[in-house]
Amino acid sequence: MNVSADIKIWDPLVRLFHWALVAAFFIAYFTEDDWLSWHVVAGYTVLGLVLFRLLWGLIGTRYARFSSFVYSPGATLTYIKAVFTGKAARYIGHNPAGGAMIIALLLGLLATTVSGLMLYGADAWQGPLAEWMKDSSDETIDIIKEVHEFFANFTLFLVVVHVFGVLWESLLHRENLVLSMLTGRKRP
Repeated sequence: MNVSADIKIWDPLVRLFHWALVAAFFIAYFTEDDWLSWHVVAGYTVLGLVLFRLLWGLIGTRYARFSSFVYSPGATLTYIKAVFTGKAARYIGHNPAGGAMIIALLLGLLATTVSGLMLYGADAWQGPLAEWMKDSSDETIDIIKEVHEFFANFTLFLVVVHVFGVLWESLLHRENLVLSMLTGRKRP
């Protein structure tokens, strides 16, 4: 990769957000019960990062803004079909499928963290929702726990699809997208 010919795409905040989210999500995913304090801190970190990304998607740099990568469902489906035929156009920022994945991941993470806050309040009587959730029945706690686990597992599924998509796009367009999320640079 010729750095002097490359252009800056991903700002430092987007890159820091991305890799911090990877770490926090996996810490939260693989800790609970015996490691509840780690799980809670990682969960709060995920929520804070998601809230930051929602704000940065509105006011951030060019390629960080939602307006640069949220496409219509039709455009996204057309792009996905082109990917499977090997004829997908290259995008400097996120392509339509990548944009849809970002939205899906943010929604999955938001559902996971909000249900986690509800469960923490209902089951442990702690956290910002404890006052509202402390009188929850065992049945309600079980339902919230199932919802929390569903969204955590669904988000993990989305992460796996995201990684495969990044690898596929890297091969399709002969560029290292993982490296670009580390350096912030891509070829024009």
